Amino acid sequence: MEFSNLPAPVVSTGRLRLAQGLVLLFHLTGFVGLAFSQDKSFYLKYTPLTLLLTAGLLAIFQPGRNLSFWLFAMQVFLLGMVAEVVGTNTGLLFGHYSYGATLGPQYMGAPWLIGLNWVVVTYLAGTLAAYLPASFAVRVIVGALLMVGFDLCMEPVAGRFDFWHWTGGVIPLRNFRDWFLLALVLQLLFVRTPFPKRNPLVPLVYLVQLLFFFVLSFLA
Repeated sequence: MEFSNLPAPVVSTGRLRLAQGLVLLFHLTGFVGLAFSQDKSFYLKYTPLTLLLTAGLLAIFQPGRNLSFWLFAMQVFLLGMVAEVVGTNTGLLFGHYSYGATLGPQYMGAPWLIGLNWVVVTYLAGTLAAYLPASFAVRVIVGALLMVGFDLCMEPVAGRFDFWHWTGGVIPLRNFRDWFLLALVLQLLFVRTPFPKRNPLVPLVYLVQLLFFFVLSFLA
């Protein structure tokens, strides 16, 4: 049986509503602070906490957190970190860029949290694509496109909030090309790894994060 075709798990409505409320609270508070506050640094220092809490909530609502699921998360984390270390130190992937202080401690110029971010984005996009009554290949491509769409919304505000900075201040087109190629590999890994591909919290988290960065790009 294909795990992506399993029925949605039965989840306590109260627990789900609480988790959805927390996700909205994290992001709405951050949005208001970053868009309208004079002291944006106060809100930016909570960026790592927001990412960690979001990842934790997604894990809680993932059914069947078997060994395969955790191996998937570890593999994506390592692949993401390797790609970022190569990118920041050589410019061979994504282009020439460097990370700021917002995402916290770094290893060879790449924040540890960016590895977790690759896990979260891969998981969100893959889970959404898994709902499609489509072939293996289509779900991989759709998942990769959803990941690139997330990056498209995030890039315009990344430099303003000291996430990362592009050399010359210009986002190169090769960044999106390389994002798509890496996303294809990660989505292939997602689809091939045997764990349930259903999570009732995923649609809200993806939509809220997408809107968070998209609207900030016009206001901040």
